[in-house]
Amino acid sequence: MDYKNFTTFNVEVADAIAWVTFDFPPVNVQGQEMLADLSSLALRLERDREVKVVVFQSAHQEIWVCHYDTNLLIDMSKEAVSRDDAKLLDLQSVLERISKLPQATIAKLEGYARGGGHEFALACDMRFAARGKYKFMQMEVAMGILPCGGGASRMARQVGLGRALEIILSARDFDADEAEAYGTINKALEPEEIGEYVENLAKRIAKFPAESINACKQTVYESIDKPIEEALKAEAYWLYQATSKTAAIKRFTWADEQGAQFDIDNQRNWEELVINIQDIND
Repeated sequence: MDYKNFTTFNVEVADAIAWVTFDFPPVNVQGQEMLADLSSLALRLERDREVKVVVFQSAHQEIWVCHYDTNLLIDMSKEAVSRDDAKLLDLQSVLERISKLPQATIAKLEGYARGGGHEFALACDMRFAARGKYKFMQMEVAMGILPCGGGASRMARQVGLGRALEIILSARDFDADEAEAYGTINKALEPEEIGEYVENLAKRIAKFPAESINACKQTVYESIDKPIEEALKAEAYWLYQATSKTAAIKRFTWADEQGAQFDIDNQRNWEELVINIQDIND
């Protein structure tokens, strides 16, 4: 798959990982150019079964992705619309597409991510932030609007109602350690540690079957809003999607023939076994 001709970022693919580096001076603003690039990127990734992990990072030393371009908001209607007439906004549509990619997506946050930039990070599967460099904010309430790129919806699912409302209504900066404590990121890391940590995680995930990664991801997302009975049915559905497209049955057969599950050494070394078993393919 060709990942060229983007305006706001560049893409390098190695070892089944796509490294997407935002580079749109001066502040990586989230405007029409970036939305167009992200839509084009999503179209390619949706069709690519060679890439298993996507890491979003920034070439800018201070900013990951900036807020939504305010020039796109100036001409908004001052007239309220009915609920039935409300349609998804461009930012919502693009970030929803990013969230549903079959690949695992990681936001490597080494600078500010405010407003739409933070909403973009929330649309990724995982987020890791550098202490002393990362800050996030939802400033929209102070501007007279609300987070409208999935920020309110995804934030509540991520951190719970009270913390989501505090973040949104305070319109203040939160640092990496606060973000970790509140649950908007997976982990806060020292600036010299984040690169190695994210790379090792991405490489580990990329060793696993693409269809299994997608099935795990879709099952988790489906379970969020479903009653437990429906969530369990979703698990069963995605299990069969995985077994029909991966070497799972062959691997289970090998384990049974080798008595692997009853070997105490395997119980002690599952960390190593889950990597080594990838050599057993159809």
